[in-house]
Amino acid sequence: MPRSDEAEAFYHAVYSAIQEIPRGKVTTYGHIAALIGTPDRPRQVGICLKHLPNDPDAEFNGETVPWQRVINSKGGISPRSNHPAGAQTQANALREEGIPVEANEMGELRVDLAKYGWFPTQLPSEAGDGEEEGENGGEGRE
Repeated sequence: MPRSDEAEAFYHAVYSAIQEIPRGKVTTYGHIAALIGTPDRPRQVGICLKHLPNDPDAEFNGETVPWQRVINSKGGISPRSNHPAGAQTQANALREEGIPVEANEMGELRVDLAKYGWFPTQLPSEAGDGEEEGENGGEGRE
């Protein structure tokens, strides 16, 4: 089923924002939602990632959008019902970027947001002078 223009614009905004997350950093679904002006839609950010195309000819796909850099607000890698090994795949992709991923006592995979979090107050592409504000982990986190 084709997406509406509004849905297509949302997907484009989500994927474009995620492309700006620097290598070696992570951010949250909620922070991406806030950065694109829809702070009440973190779950929809996750839905966009769930539907990220694998087609190498698509403008946005698993190779052009660093999907692995988006985690939940507690620093956890969210399990996926449609891909049971997905959390481990994401953990491995983050480790390849030099981001340590640890399992807690419940077996949940986590990243230290205070150390590896990326939380600018606006997207670098939208910064008038090219500088980012509030980039340090924990500041401005959603």
